[in-house]
Amino acid sequence: MVRNTFFRKFWSAVLPGLCLLIAASPAGGQDAPALQPDGPPLVLELTGNLRLGDVVTRVLLQNPELQSFFHEVRAREAAAIQAGLLPNPHLSFQAEDAAGTGQLGGFDRSELTLQLSQILELGGKRRAREHSALLLRDLGQWDYERTQWAVLTRAAQSFADVLAAQEEVALNLEMVHLAEKTLNVVSERVRSGKVSPLEETRARINLSNTRMEKDRAQRNLEIARIGLVATWGSDAPEFGKAVGDFYRAPEPVAYDELKKNLDRNPEIARWSAERTHRQSLLALEESRAVPDLQVHGGYRRIEETNDNALVFGFSVPLQLFDRNQGAIEEARSRLNRMEAEKKSVETRIHTDFDRAYQELHLAFRQVTLLESEILPGAQTSFEAISEGYRYGKFGLLDVLDSQRTFFEGKKRYLHALADYHKSLAEVERLSGSLILGEEARP
Repeated sequence: MVRNTFFRKFWSAVLPGLCLLIAASPAGGQDAPALQPDGPPLVLELTGNLRLGDVVTRVLLQNPELQSFFHEVRAREAAAIQAGLLPNPHLSFQAEDAAGTGQLGGFDRSELTLQLSQILELGGKRRAREHSALLLRDLGQWDYERTQWAVLTRAAQSFADVLAAQEEVALNLEMVHLAEKTLNVVSERVRSGKVSPLEETRARINLSNTRMEKDRAQRNLEIARIGLVATWGSDAPEFGKAVGDFYRAPEPVAYDELKKNLDRNPEIARWSAERTHRQSLLALEESRAVPDLQVHGGYRRIEETNDNALVFGFSVPLQLFDRNQGAIEEARSRLNRMEAEKKSVETRIHTDFDRAYQELHLAFRQVTLLESEILPGAQTSFEAISEGYRYGKFGLLDVLDSQRTFFEGKKRYLHALADYHKSLAEVERLSGSLILGEEARP
C-alpha cells in the first residue's frame, strides 16, 4: 500500500471532519449519505501556515457549491412533508329558491344548505407520493456526496499546485543566486584578461533571464494561491505558507485492487436509489389511474315548512377517456431507460479511472527516473563543469548549458511530483475510496 503522501494525509483529515460536520439522516429505507446540518456558514480565519486539515475544514464549512446542497435538501424534506398531507376539505353554502319573484321573493320559501365535502384518495396515492418525495431527497444526498468528493479533490489538487509553485519559487531564487555568482566569477576572469568581455555580457543576459523566470514563478504562485482559496469561496489568500509532504511519492496501489472499488464511486452507487425512485414514480402514476371518491354531507334548512334535514352523497369521476395511461407509459419508459443511463455512467467512470491511473503511473515513473538518474547525473555534470570553468577547462557556454540542464531537470521533477499528487487525487475520487491508512497530519 502507498503510505505517507501529502494527498493521502488530506483524505485522512477528511474523515474526522465528516464525522463532526455531517449529520446522518437517511430516510425512505435508502442507504444514502447524509448532509451537514443547516445554518449560516462558519467563517474561519487563516493567516499562518496552511495545512491540509485547515483546507478540509474550510472547504466543508464554506464551499458555496456544498452550501447550496444544504438548502436543497431542506427543500426536498419540505416537499416530502407536503406530499404526505391530506387534501383539504371544502365548505360550501347554497341558497335555493331565494330572492326571486312572486312567491319566491325573499327567503321565506328558500332552502339553505351548508355542506362539507372531502376527497378520499384511493389506490395508495398519498403513500406513493410521500415515498417518491423521500426517495428524491435521498438522491439529493447522493448528489451531495458526489459533489463533496469532487470539491475535495479539486482542493487537494489546488493544494498540490501551491506546494509545487512554492518549491519552484525557491528553485528560481536559487537560480538567481547562482547566476549572480556566475556573473561575479566571469567578471573576475574578464578583469584578469583570461576571457573575452563578451562572456560577461552573456552572463548578465543569463542573470536577467533567471530573474524573469523568478518573477514568472512568483506570479504562478499567486495564481495557485488564489485557486486554492477559491475552493472554499474566497478570493483573497490570507494564509502564509502551505505546508505538506510534497516530496514523498511512493509506488501506487495495484490497478486491480483499486479497480474493484469503483462501485463505491457515488456516481455509480447512487443508481440503486435512482432505480427505487423511478419505480416509485411508476407506482405513483399507476395509483393515479384509480379514481378518487368525494363524499359530502351537510345541513339543509327549509324555510317554507320550517323543517331541517341532512344532505349527504358522494361522487366518482368516470374515467372513460383519461386513465392516466400517458403518464404511466412515460414513467415506465424512464424506468426502462435507466439501465442504459447507468451503463453510460459506469463506462465513463471506468474510462476516466483507467486514464487517471495511467497518468499516475506515468508521473510516478518520471519522478523515480528523475530522482534516481537524471538529476544526480545533471548535478554532477554541472558541478564538474562549473569547477572546471574556474581553471579554464570549459567555456561559459558549457557552464550555462549544464546549469540550464540541471535546473530544467529540477523543474521537471517538481512538475512530475505535482502531476503525481493530482493524479492520485483523481484516482481516489474515481475509486470512491481512500487508498492510505490514517497518517499523522502535516
